[in-house]
Amino acid sequence: MIAVVGGGISGLALGLELGRRGLDYVVLEAGERPGGVIRSGTVEGHVVDWGPQRTRLTAAVGLLVRELGLQDELVTAREGLDLFVYHHGSLRAVPFSLGRLLTSRLVGPAAKLRLLLEPLTRGPDPQERVSSFFERKIGRDLYEAVVAPLYGGLYASDPAEMVMGLSLQPVLAELGVGRSLLLPLLRRGGGIQPPPACTFRTGMQALPDAIATTLGERLRLSAPVRGMRTCGGGWRLETDGGPVEARTVAITLPAPAAGELLHAADSAAAGALKALRYNPLAVVHLEADTNLSGLGFQVALTEPLALRGVTYNHSLFGRDRLYTAYLGGARRPDVVDLPDDALADLAETQFAACTGYRARALAVGRQSMPAWDVSWRRIQGLRLPRGVHVAASWWSRPGLPGRLREAARLARALSDTPSRAP
Repeated sequence: MIAVVGGGISGLALGLELGRRGLDYVVLEAGERPGGVIRSGTVEGHVVDWGPQRTRLTAAVGLLVRELGLQDELVTAREGLDLFVYHHGSLRAVPFSLGRLLTSRLVGPAAKLRLLLEPLTRGPDPQERVSSFFERKIGRDLYEAVVAPLYGGLYASDPAEMVMGLSLQPVLAELGVGRSLLLPLLRRGGGIQPPPACTFRTGMQALPDAIATTLGERLRLSAPVRGMRTCGGGWRLETDGGPVEARTVAITLPAPAAGELLHAADSAAAGALKALRYNPLAVVHLEADTNLSGLGFQVALTEPLALRGVTYNHSLFGRDRLYTAYLGGARRPDVVDLPDDALADLAETQFAACTGYRARALAVGRQSMPAWDVSWRRIQGLRLPRGVHVAASWWSRPGLPGRLREAARLARALSDTPSRAP
């Protein structure tokens, strides 16, 4: 038996992969619903998401959508939508090709010429900060105007607090990027063409709900794991519904919760997990009548705003007049502690400052994201107790495509264990 602790998207995807391989497993989720940070709802007739607003329709995501029979629920953004950065007091489109960079107003001629020197610079140093890496590779202007808001925005982090070997360098290696960033881009035709953005008609929660239906009785909701201890060469998990005995445990919980669970079994590992920093974010859904069109915008870290970015749900997925603002993050964690009405006012004010349009706050929520910053040094070389594995957004690449890859990887690694269903 394999016990998967946590019924967020990582745990659900792992359950699917284990089932495909004929392995005996159970997914234990403390809450009353599956999905973890993926949570959708309706506010004043608007479909809203409190966690991820969208994912990318990669080949793996498309295969999963078809497997779950969600093709008719899928909503895909139209091609050609721009992503913007609020920088030096205005919104400017991000140039995702060298041709567009030459005509972009994001940076001046000197910054564009500086980029030509990039192939001559040395490759990444695992110990250097992400900010230092990009500044010496592409220059400070391009870093501040494009990379810092976009890469930092993925984690609500400051790249100056992120270390190459702990965050970006493994991703570059996976993409086949070595010493130069520019040369691989030129080999691909000079541009970046990511898969289209997508969601579902009733919000992102449609995906975990469909996986939960597929898992059936192997998913146990309202089944918090109160503790775990070794038992007969395996593990005994204490739940409100009684003990669960498993040869292998796969933990998909957030790092602090994983640390709490492991405390009795391995206090050193537990302490390392609890030390990982999470960046707090306020999520404010807004209603506004605008002419804005695009994916949304990120705010440059040089701007003195609490607002970190806005998703244009209106133009992305046809969700009439809906925009989702994110405030706080690593630079302004204090913002999240404001009362809801103060957060609503702040989101309205700074949305107007960036876009020129007035907005009305519909609802306020909060979430947190793994920072992938210097605190990740605590888990370098971490050894987990025998029979315990991790598949979580703080352990390997975040985002839905990354979660699917990690689930498939761990399921393959566990497929040789004697846990096959009868």
